[in-house]
Amino acid sequence: MAESASISQGIAVRYATALFELAKEAGALPALAADTTALGNALDASPELSQMIASPVVSRGDQAKAIDALSKAMGLSALTANTLSLMADKRRLFVLPQLTRELTAMIDAENGEMTAEVTAAAALSAAQSKKLAATLKASVGKTVKLKTTVDESLIGGLIVKLGSVMIDTSVKSKLASLQNAMKEVG
Repeated sequence: MAESASISQGIAVRYATALFELAKEAGALPALAADTTALGNALDASPELSQMIASPVVSRGDQAKAIDALSKAMGLSALTANTLSLMADKRRLFVLPQLTRELTAMIDAENGEMTAEVTAAAALSAAQSKKLAATLKASVGKTVKLKTTVDESLIGGLIVKLGSVMIDTSVKSKLASLQNAMKEVG
């Protein structure tokens, strides 16, 4: 399993690097950023799309038709649409989720930004989000964009993933630590 994930990641990195470099040369990074965000949102919102790109049962031709229709419907740039068509032709659409993550990271790095994945027990208010982003910016020295999700099982607190750093201040993890400490004692 780890080996196939590594292979998928390698494929995604190669396509993302090529697409990023072509967009950079053409001065089309803002369009690529918009396309990447739109694709990521589409993948998050549509289980059918995720199923179609990952299914070995869907033929190469059907994947190509579907991805071309999707590109037109979403108004993707020609560079992104052509890359997706190539990926469909080579049966590489299954790496699309990793591709969008890699492209987002490359574009953010180019713009001096980072994305923090924040999981909270309850939805953050605008003021809380702004304060968290400012605190993280002071810590890393870059502008930080927040990608927030809500997980009520945390009970309270946050889990923040920023690059390779993870900060877990959730009540759930503190209770688990306390439970482990109690087991060691008794």
